[in-house]
Amino acid sequence: MKILNIRNRNGTVDCALFDSPEGFPRDFLLSAQNVMVIKVRYTEARCDFEAIPLGTYALAVIHDENSNGKLDTNWLGIPTEGYGFSNDAKAMLGKPSFADASFSYDRQTLDMTISLHY
Repeated sequence: MKILNIRNRNGTVDCALFDSPEGFPRDFLLSAQNVMVIKVRYTEARCDFEAIPLGTYALAVIHDENSNGKLDTNWLGIPTEGYGFSNDAKAMLGKPSFADASFSYDRQTLDMTISLHY
């Protein structure tokens, strides 16, 4: 999966692969089936998951600029760091649903692109 629109080289890009709605998308360290953390070096990054079973999944990606392991928000709860989801699911007045971001995986190579929003 390719991640685009990283605004700076601070921190990490964290890619979380969920296999159920539980904890999606906020509790990625506790609820995601697989998490990949990549040091930011450029304005693009790549997360490649391997040996994933057949199933339905959703991806959540954050640009953790201060490397604190979470998506920071302001006092209104609006994210102050970059985020994006599979299917370009939108976070309108709250987080997107697992169903909006979900996709089927049948062991074929998937080439996805997620653009971060700030």
